[in-house]
Amino acid sequence: MKTTAMLAAVVGATVGGPAVSAETLRDALAASKPMVDWRLRYEGVDQEGLAESADAVTSRLRAGIVTGELAGTSLLAEGVWVEDLVDDYDSTTNGATAYPVVADPAGFAAVNRFAIVNRSLENTTITVGRQRIIHGNARFVGNVGWRQNEQTFDGVRAEIGLARTKLDLGYANQVNRVFGPDSPVGKWEGDLVLARASHTFEWGDAAVFAYRLELDDAPAMSSDTYGLELAGTRPVGGGWSVRYAAAIARQTDRDPNPLDFTETYSLIEAGIGFRDVTIDVGRETLGGDGQAAFSTPLATLHLFQGWADKFLATPAAGIVDTYVDVGYAIGARGPFDRIAIAAAYHSLESDAGSMSYGDELDVSLVARLKRMTFTLKYADYSADELFTDTAKLWASVDYAF
Repeated sequence: MKTTAMLAAVVGATVGGPAVSAETLRDALAASKPMVDWRLRYEGVDQEGLAESADAVTSRLRAGIVTGELAGTSLLAEGVWVEDLVDDYDSTTNGATAYPVVADPAGFAAVNRFAIVNRSLENTTITVGRQRIIHGNARFVGNVGWRQNEQTFDGVRAEIGLARTKLDLGYANQVNRVFGPDSPVGKWEGDLVLARASHTFEWGDAAVFAYRLELDDAPAMSSDTYGLELAGTRPVGGGWSVRYAAAIARQTDRDPNPLDFTETYSLIEAGIGFRDVTIDVGRETLGGDGQAAFSTPLATLHLFQGWADKFLATPAAGIVDTYVDVGYAIGARGPFDRIAIAAAYHSLESDAGSMSYGDELDVSLVARLKRMTFTLKYADYSADELFTDTAKLWASVDYAF
């Protein structure tokens, strides 16, 4: 439920629809459909303690095709090209450490997705190869679509839909991370099992999940996680609705993690809606004991604990995030098909001990015009006992078909 008016734009995922069925290989190739997803973005960062402020203007082009289906099978191929037009920032690979980090390395072209997709079994989609995987609201598994180079997985995935029940089962042996192919941390190899089952009830949605991560290149992130999620929205008349979400999970270490730990995750959230306005209040806790903490290394972390991205790694003492989200879907105005405004406030502290990390204010404006999306966002993190004051500003335009 995290600022739902913004979620689609933040994730930034272009998903190819079902391919056209064909009788011959030539027909399947002739029925191929192009995919194009282009983003031009400015990101500015002012971070206390660094001599320079960051100014990054980057362009990302994803382009590819999905063929028509032959015997229920199609091919999806997509490349990504990232360039910097203004490079006054630390991309994590360019050595510009006097600047704040903007994790969008540029100057490369790579394979973003390359997969065989089979739909020959009823209500089942099987994908083999390099692919995008997003589970639920991307809290545990996502594509990190906010960054210019998204996160993808090399493996096999089965998505099964049975009436109101959905099963999502996957195995991957490589995570292709946002830092790009030229980074020493641009990929993680290992064995990953990603499983999620969800069911829609009259009162809302319930899901159970299991994630077993054995990461050879990131042993401290290796873990077993099992949990349950609940979420729903119910109209109560007069344009009003109530909204609710809850989750709980347990995480333990897994080889080759050098630490021995057991930590918990919890979320409780309640909200109200009136016509196009929503207000949600929540508390999210990632447990920590000062030595180890609950982590979600495959998540789209930009969506959680504030857009300034100060908590991409959970502090060893854990984190407790008490927040308020407000969203307003204005609808069509002027030339725009849809306009949405969102704001959030986060109060951040440790789970172990009594450390106050700080607080953050986030605001955004998103406007859609046919195939184009315009985004303006601002995040202001005020540090207390962790990190330093940081302000970030984004302005971007996306075009996709």
